[in-house]
Amino acid sequence: MKQKRNSLYIFSITLVAAIGGLLFGYDTAVISGAEASIRLYFIDSLGLGSLAHGATISSALIGCIIGGFLSGYFASKFGRKNSLMVAAILFIVSALGASYPEFLFFTKGEPTISLLLAFNVYRIIGGIGVGLASAICPMYIGEIAPADIRGRLVSFNQFMIIFGMLVVYFVNWGIANGQTLEWINDVGWRYMFASGAIPALLFGMLLLFVPETPRYLVIQNQDDKALAILTKINNSPSEAKSILSEIKKTINMNVSSEKLFAYGKLVIVVGVLLSVFQQFVGINVALYYAPHIFESMGAAKDASMLQAIVMGLVNVIFTVVAIVTVDRWGRKPLLITGSVGMAIGMFGVAGLAFSNIIGISTLIFIIIYTASFMMSWGPICWVLISEIFPNKIRGQAVAIAVAAQWAANYLISSTYPMMMEYSGGLTYGFYGLMSVLSAVFVWKLVPETKGKTLEEMETAWGKSA
Repeated sequence: MKQKRNSLYIFSITLVAAIGGLLFGYDTAVISGAEASIRLYFIDSLGLGSLAHGATISSALIGCIIGGFLSGYFASKFGRKNSLMVAAILFIVSALGASYPEFLFFTKGEPTISLLLAFNVYRIIGGIGVGLASAICPMYIGEIAPADIRGRLVSFNQFMIIFGMLVVYFVNWGIANGQTLEWINDVGWRYMFASGAIPALLFGMLLLFVPETPRYLVIQNQDDKALAILTKINNSPSEAKSILSEIKKTINMNVSSEKLFAYGKLVIVVGVLLSVFQQFVGINVALYYAPHIFESMGAAKDASMLQAIVMGLVNVIFTVVAIVTVDRWGRKPLLITGSVGMAIGMFGVAGLAFSNIIGISTLIFIIIYTASFMMSWGPICWVLISEIFPNKIRGQAVAIAVAAQWAANYLISSTYPMMMEYSGGLTYGFYGLMSVLSAVFVWKLVPETKGKTLEEMETAWGKSA
């Protein structure tokens, strides 16, 4: 069937859906270039402290938690495709609103607590879009993709997340390059946020040309449409009918399967812990605060942004490693290998921090850490979340796992400034410890899903329930 498969069609659909991943990365990382200006414009001018600083930098994550919780309802009620359209609209509103929060109600250049709240509201709106996209993009790709290449295609969504971060690092650097610090603090940060409206508009337009997923259509009793899409994907009517029969069997197998714990609690616990560990290892601290970390290592403002770009390139390269290997080596070996690498990187940074050694050695350990994450937990966590849950509960279960992920993300990101004020060595040591625990968790509890259809995964959990 591999020879008959309509590869161009599959890749085109995946590429469009994965633009949601690009926006996910773009929206969450755009704050890295604007962080110092936001701190000066809002936090310092209003006499606020590190708690307000951390909360403002991480405010989009509140929206991500909301969007994660809502994703199950949206995906089930309105479909995967329409939910992504909603996310695109939210991205556009957030990009424009965050770039000019004074719109209608406030005066430019006169920061107030109310203006700070307005800025955070726009960031939260974008976060809701990110929360929806982070859950529904891999769900959409996972439900479209053939089993033997599903890991690769869902991992491509993570590639686009990282690519979005790399793009925004270049955009931020391009906006700031050659400009005075005064101009960046007055106007430049606004351009950084506004730039996100361009890919968001492109995403919304391209979504008009992709289909709904066959599995959602079967749930909606639209078997003819589902069969047509499966036929186009597989270039084989007989193969399409066989897949449709499998989908219908699992969806109609048991009415009680609509209940969240119909397949036991373990599958939900595994999904939630995958999400929590992905954040507790501290990756988004490295991503959100990248320029700030490099500045604290002694780099100038422009140099810190260039070093963040180098980090972005490392992220892209090692995400490609995951895409190439995930369907060959399997999910568990990659996750455990990545956990070991992350532990080495973070314990290395912690040791240097305790010794007050700042320099190229710190950068090397950070690269070891992020490279290990990008070839493992970055993409593979999303792959597993898209495929371990049975069809009937996928919308609800993915929503819970993703909401837990964003809640953990918010906790780690918003507490980072305060933790660093207390002890940099202990902060990075904590992330190293979480990396070790993540390896143990995968070894003991996470099932291998390589090569299995979504319907076969359902049978596996059904046996263990």
